[in-house]
Amino acid sequence: MKKNVYQKVTDKIIADLEQGELSWLKPWSNGNLEGKITKPLRHNGMPYNGINILMLWGASVEAGYLSSYWMTFRQAKELGAHVKKGECGNLVVYANTITKTEEGENGQDEERKIPFMKGYSVFNVEQIEGLPEHYYTKPEAMIDPALRIDHAEEFFNRTRADIRHGGNRAYYSCGGDHVQMPYFETFRSPEAYYATLAHELTHWTKHKSRLDRESGRKKWGDEGYAREELVAELGAAFLCADLELMPEPGIDHAAYIQSWLKVLKEDKRAIFSAAAHAQRAADFLHGCQPVIEEEDKEGVAA
Repeated sequence: MKKNVYQKVTDKIIADLEQGELSWLKPWSNGNLEGKITKPLRHNGMPYNGINILMLWGASVEAGYLSSYWMTFRQAKELGAHVKKGECGNLVVYANTITKTEEGENGQDEERKIPFMKGYSVFNVEQIEGLPEHYYTKPEAMIDPALRIDHAEEFFNRTRADIRHGGNRAYYSCGGDHVQMPYFETFRSPEAYYATLAHELTHWTKHKSRLDRESGRKKWGDEGYAREELVAELGAAFLCADLELMPEPGIDHAAYIQSWLKVLKEDKRAIFSAAAHAQRAADFLHGCQPVIEEEDKEGVAA
């Protein structure tokens, strides 16, 4: 099952890249999702994470679903609903560890954690009949763009990263531990600026004092470089979804596609690893926000 899950997801991403498409930008560039941009949601409103975001974004675009909600056959039944006849589920994965007790070299029992992954099917609510009405409500219109950008500005400032402006390149300097950005007004849109900043701040999280992420890069353009760029791409996509930004493909994406294809074709686990690292980076940047902000959000949600 594990082998099939890895291969199926990897094959889908590879197919998109070979068409020149970035799976993680499809929800915006294809225009199939109306209203507020969001991550795929479970039946209880909790968002999916990591590789499952990419898988369900891709499924939504392919089928043209507007709803962000997904659930299993059993969850739909428990809500008094049923999956429409002939509908096919979409794969999501669950990863965890089991603890196994084995006899060690000294004859004493030792516990060993063994990672495992299993896949299961979920259905978009548009494939289901009889759910409570709120599942079928279309997303509200996006908030005022100016307010949305203000929110992004606050989010990135609260990371306390050393962000400098000037020049015509965006990059993260490992030696100086700072993010270099062109001036805001030189970007084609505010969204393009914040999406680029999200990409570079994902790189920023790899520093040894933060997530200590090592991709194996030895020189510019090698496999390790491609792997880290893939992490930054996905991290930026996850953050843009969280902040309701609408990024556009960057001018450098075409140059990266071939290197990403090489990595994915040689390692069917690469996209899973990249998505996991990207999720950790996004979580780290969210963790930089004041606790009071999270409490306010909970209050609003309640």
